[in-house]
Amino acid sequence: MLPRSLRRRAAFFAAASAVLLAVTTAGPTTPAAADEEFRPQLVTVDTPTRADKALLQTLGLDLTEHAGHDYVEVVLHTPADLAALLGAGLGFDVRIPDLVARDAENDRVNAAYAAATTTSPLPSGRDAYRTLADYNADMAALESDHPDLVERFALPHRSLDGREIFGVEIGKDVRGPDRGLPTFVMLGVHHAREWPSGEHAMEFAVDLVENYGSDPRITDLVDRSRVVVVPVVNVDGFELSRTDGSLVDIREVDGGGTATILGNPGNAYKRKNCRLVDGQDTPDGTCRLGSPTSPGGYGTGVDLNRNYGGYWGGPGASDLFADPTYRGPAAFSEPETQNIRELVSGRHVTTLITNHTFSNLVLRPSGVAPDQVAPSEGIPLGNPFDEAALKELGDAMAAQNGYKSQHAWELYDTTGSTEDWSYNATGGFGYTFEIGPDEFHPPFPEVIDEYLGAGPHAGKGNREAYLLALQNAVDPETHSVLTGKAPAGATLRLEKTVATPTWESSIQDTLETTMTVGPDGRYTWHVNPSTRPVVKARQVETVSGEPVAEQSWTGTTAPLQSTDQEFTVDRDADLLEITLDWPTPDDLDLEVYRKNADGSLTQAGSSGNSVAEKERVLLQDPAQGTYVLRVVNFASLTPSWTLDAALFEAESSTVPGLVENWTLSCERDGRVLEQVPVVVDRGQQLRVDLKACGRR
Repeated sequence: MLPRSLRRRAAFFAAASAVLLAVTTAGPTTPAAADEEFRPQLVTVDTPTRADKALLQTLGLDLTEHAGHDYVEVVLHTPADLAALLGAGLGFDVRIPDLVARDAENDRVNAAYAAATTTSPLPSGRDAYRTLADYNADMAALESDHPDLVERFALPHRSLDGREIFGVEIGKDVRGPDRGLPTFVMLGVHHAREWPSGEHAMEFAVDLVENYGSDPRITDLVDRSRVVVVPVVNVDGFELSRTDGSLVDIREVDGGGTATILGNPGNAYKRKNCRLVDGQDTPDGTCRLGSPTSPGGYGTGVDLNRNYGGYWGGPGASDLFADPTYRGPAAFSEPETQNIRELVSGRHVTTLITNHTFSNLVLRPSGVAPDQVAPSEGIPLGNPFDEAALKELGDAMAAQNGYKSQHAWELYDTTGSTEDWSYNATGGFGYTFEIGPDEFHPPFPEVIDEYLGAGPHAGKGNREAYLLALQNAVDPETHSVLTGKAPAGATLRLEKTVATPTWESSIQDTLETTMTVGPDGRYTWHVNPSTRPVVKARQVETVSGEPVAEQSWTGTTAPLQSTDQEFTVDRDADLLEITLDWPTPDDLDLEVYRKNADGSLTQAGSSGNSVAEKERVLLQDPAQGTYVLRVVNFASLTPSWTLDAALFEAESSTVPGLVENWTLSCERDGRVLEQVPVVVDRGQQLRVDLKACGRR
C-alpha cells in the first residue's frame, strides 16, 4: 500500500483532474449547474507544516476544529471552495462526500432511537436533540421545580435577531445574598452547528440539580460554589441550524411521488452568528434573509469564538467578512460575546469550560504557539504562567473521556477565543472541549455515549470530566481567598480596570464583583489572583546555536518508493530537528516515526510541502529512543537527497512581569467607607479586616 501522503496526493490529483475537466468542457451556464449539483462535503486536508496550516487559513474555507499535526478537516460548501483548495496545491481526502445525505441518515437514526426509547440514560431522559424552545423550557422547568436551588436569568444583551439569551445559576440558597463562593461557568453552542455542545452543558445542569441532596459528592460541590450554565450562546445561529438540520423527506410533500430523501442544507452547517452588516443591527426576525447569499449558512456573520479580546485580531482569525473565521470589526463587537464578557467580569469564575464539536480534544491556553510575537507586546508569548497546573487538570479530564489533552495552538493558531480571554483577563482556568470524534451533530445516541462514557470510559465520560472541573473551581489551592471582619450586612466590592492585549493594541477590561458580609461580621471571599497571567513573568526559550548531537545521510530513492534511516536520541534534549534537502526542484516528502519496543512505528511528525519546497520536522522535548526517518520520493526524477538530524538544547530566559492589585471597598448605605489595595496570589489566603468601615 502506498504511504498515507502518497494516497492522499493521488486522491488530490484525481479530484483536480475531474474539476479541471469540468471547467474546460463546460459552457457559460456551468457555475449555476455546478452549484445545483455540488453537495457540501467534509474533507481532510494535508497540512504537515505550520506554513501549510497558515496557507489553509488564508483561503476563506470553513475550517473545523478537527485537526492534527499534519491535517485539518474542512467543510466545502460550493464548487468555488473546492477550486480554492485545489488552487492552493494542498492534498486532501474526501471523508463525508455529501453532508446533506449524512444529515438525512442521522435523522433516520435519531427517529428510530426516539421511537424505541422511552427514557434515555441521560440525566434528563431525553432521546433527541433539543430545539431552542426546548432549552428555554427546560431551564424554566428547573427553576420552577427547584426554586431554592436554580435561578433562570436573561443575559443583558438580546441577540441580533431580537431573542433573549438565557442561562441558569445553580447553588444552595441561590436567591440569597452573594456569599463569596467561587463560580464555575459552562458554555455551549458558540458555533451554531455544534449541537452536542449545548446538550452536554444542559445535561450537566440537570445532573447537578436532580442529584443534589442524594449524591454526596454533587451536594458538596454545589454547596461550595455557584454554577452558571449558558447552554446556547449563539441562539440565532443555532435556531437556524437546528431548524434546517431537520431535513424534509420530499416524498412526504410531493403527493407520494418517488423523489428520494433530499433537503436544502440551508443553515444546517451554519457556524457564525446573524450579523449581516458590520455595525448595523439586524431587524428582529430577519436573520434567515442572509441564507441565500451564504451557502450552507456559513458565509455571513461573525465567528463568536474569534471575537473575544484575548489577542483579538491575530493569527487564525480572518478580517474578511465572508470568511468562516471572521473576527468582527473589533473585540467584543457582538452582543453574544458581550454577554459572556459581562458574565465573567462580574463574578470570580475560577474555572470555565466552553464546549464545541468535534475532535475528542481537551484544549487549554494558549491559542497561539509560544514562539509567536504579538506586535502589541514585542516579545514571544511563551507558555501560560500556570502551564503545569492547566496541563495537570486537562490531562485528568481527558483521562475520563478518552480525549487528547493539548494546547489549543497544537490544533492550529487561534486568537480571540473564549478561554484565552477569560484566563488572561481574570486568571480563572479555562478549557475548550471538542466533543465527539468526527461530526458536528452526530446521531443522538453518540451524544449520550460522550456524556456518560462508553467502552473503556463507561461511567465516566464528559460527566466525570466536568465534575473534576467543578472540583477544581472550588479548590482554594487553585484560586485565592480573602477573609476578615467587616460590619454585618455591609457590601464589599472588589474591582480593577486593566489593559488586556489584543494582537496589535489593547482593550480595557473592568472586573467588578460584590458580596454581602454575613450576620456574624465575618467574611470569606473566594477570588481570582490579583495579578493576571498575561502580565506575569514569562519564560522564553531560544534554541542554542550548536547541536549537541547530529547525523547526516545521503542517498537516492526510486520514484514512489521510500528509504528509511534510524536516529537514536540517547539524552535529554529540547528539540529534534530533521531536514531533507535535494538539488533539484522535484518533490520529496519526509516522515518521522518513533520505534516502539515491539518494533512497530508511531508517527511523530511529517512534512509534505509543495514542489521545490524543502522538508523539515521539529519535535519538542523528544523522548529518548530510536526514530525512523523516512524519505519518500513522491515525484522526483533525479532522486538524490541529503537528510540531517540534530538535537538541540534551548536556553531559557525570564521576561520580568508586573504585580497588580485589587481595590477592596467596604460600603454601607451606598457610601464607600473604606478602600484598601489587595495583592493576593494563587493558592494564597489573605486576611483583610475592614475596621474603618465599622466606625460611625
